[in-house]
Amino acid sequence: MNITQENKFKQLLENENVRALGIFLISLGIFLSLWEIGANLEIFSQGMPTASLTLKELWWWITNPFFNNGPNDMGIGWNLLISLRRVAIGYVMASVVAVPLGILIGISKIAAKAFNPYVQLLKPVSPLAWLPLGLYLFRDSEKTGIFIILISSIWPTLVNTAFGVSNVNSDYLDVARTLGASRWRTIFKVIIPAALPNIISGLRISMGISWLVIVAAEMLLGTGLGYFIWNEWNNLYLPNIIVAIIIIGLVGLILDQIFIFLEKIVSFGKK
Repeated sequence: MNITQENKFKQLLENENVRALGIFLISLGIFLSLWEIGANLEIFSQGMPTASLTLKELWWWITNPFFNNGPNDMGIGWNLLISLRRVAIGYVMASVVAVPLGILIGISKIAAKAFNPYVQLLKPVSPLAWLPLGLYLFRDSEKTGIFIILISSIWPTLVNTAFGVSNVNSDYLDVARTLGASRWRTIFKVIIPAALPNIISGLRISMGISWLVIVAAEMLLGTGLGYFIWNEWNNLYLPNIIVAIIIIGLVGLILDQIFIFLEKIVSFGKK
């Protein structure tokens, strides 16, 4: 290895992304090894599946995702699509309500005082508390799942949007007034672009909550990843439960990375 190649190798090792990846892979290897040993020696609860068996099952479900032998025997791909569909519909509905209402609350002190009691009253309510009410009102599992997503994910976007709008730099507003910009033009050309990083952050949090809530709700809704987990629990087959947890985590990671990318786009060069 010549000096140039050696310097490149040192630079590669010093790269924080490479180092982070190395630490992740080492820690993952240690975790899987301890899991395998612990399960084989029955250090954990009796019946705990080994890491190798779980990874084998994960590979099988990934390579056979779209079979359909009835409601209780569907490929994990179909269940994933069902969950994503419910999340997408409920999340979009919540965003359509939360963003405009958040802008209104942010620019109007009267609106902020009028709507604040509703926000403070409903925001802390557990999403699952809405499940019985949703089932009673809609008598339909699909509509109930969407309703729970909507009512649970609306608050982070609303609060972050209102915060971002109310904290727009006053210098921007002064310049807009000086140039004679109308109220609506100021909102669309100044306030919303300036508040966009906060709005995207709220949307990101809401998406995380949506993905978290739908899995819990689906345990009683008949289809989706949540029901897949519940069905495997009824079958007392733990490897598939862990497989579903891994897939839920991976999909959540992908969704979060999408919003991280959007946050970078609207951050106007800020790190």
